Amino acid sequence: MAAGSGSVDMDPDVARRRFEEGATLVLLGVPQGTELGIDCKSWQVGPRFKGVKMIPPGLHFLHYCSVNSPSCGGEVGPKTGLFLSLKPRDVLLANWDPKEEVLDFSASRDEEEVSRIRENLRDLDPHLGPYPYEVMRKWVSLTDRLSEEVASGLQPLSGRVCAFSDVVPELQLRHTKDRAEQPRNDSACQSMREGLDRLPRMKPREGTEMRFSVIPEKKYPPGATPAEITQCSLDQSYALEAVLQRHHQRQPLNLLGELQFAFVCFLVGNVYECFEHWKSLLALLCRSEGAMREHKELYLGLIGVLYHQLGEIPPDFFVDIVSQSNFLTSTLQDFFQSAGASGVDGTLRKRAEKFKAHLTKKFRWDFEADLDECDPVVVELPEGVTVD
Repeated sequence: MAAGSGSVDMDPDVARRRFEEGATLVLLGVPQGTELGIDCKSWQVGPRFKGVKMIPPGLHFLHYCSVNSPSCGGEVGPKTGLFLSLKPRDVLLANWDPKEEVLDFSASRDEEEVSRIRENLRDLDPHLGPYPYEVMRKWVSLTDRLSEEVASGLQPLSGRVCAFSDVVPELQLRHTKDRAEQPRNDSACQSMREGLDRLPRMKPREGTEMRFSVIPEKKYPPGATPAEITQCSLDQSYALEAVLQRHHQRQPLNLLGELQFAFVCFLVGNVYECFEHWKSLLALLCRSEGAMREHKELYLGLIGVLYHQLGEIPPDFFVDIVSQSNFLTSTLQDFFQSAGASGVDGTLRKRAEKFKAHLTKKFRWDFEADLDECDPVVVELPEGVTVD
């Protein structure tokens, strides 16, 4: 790591034990100046850097950003990360791929090379940065519901979590005939819809998509009456049960792991798609009053997960710039209202009341006020442009 990384002093005996018992990531060829981190801490790589040592066993998130040299502007590239499940004394080996600007862990499959590295760890020690134990408590609190199995099932098949989606055109247009059939772009658009229609349709490159649970667009069962549709919109328990049955049937509490995965990928990995999924999952959970009676442990766990997550984000982060409405307060207001309904377990009701009091005191959020509908927003369009 670069000098002045802010690591805390460590007792020599403790350091020795952590070095011998902890896992080690040997990361060779990482360019100087690269921003690299593990879990909730990051550094700028120095010229002698060759990896990270003393890593406690468990699930970790390694992340990095390539950086141009100062002579080329010093711009920082998008963040790439990957989840690693490490055991005591594990040694993983990766080499920097300068063409793709990623860490390639394929060398870890070479048992002979890994054994050689393991035998020479003492020689590598001066080049290995220590795991940041000062943030371990925070990391554990943000991932205590996230297992290796859940993380592996959610992250892209490529194994890499990328801040910017790697997209390709839906139509490759390799032939002149195919290109001729596409909308022409040699004249001015007369409407916003026409402009959008002219843009090429893109899709994520195969193997790079997040594999999140699919939340049903229709929150009601097939053949539902208008009254049932209204009820399922107010109490989305049907949709929540559908998600649990399809994606987390064996262990419903894994949905909390998915919520933590999405939050960490946004908070640390800078993946906006994950933030949107986190919001969708949270809204579904908070607006499922009937499910609160059936899944007590799930909702007790949700309160604990949110307690730690909300401590990591500024209170005004969730305020919509246009409407000034706060997604989080309106969503949690629904949750607290449902948690206080008849038939909800007494322990859950009391825990929800304490959580509500904590948020009110810490963030000064008012969960008792009526949430008025937002006024319409008037948007001025350029002259001659219409919206279909």
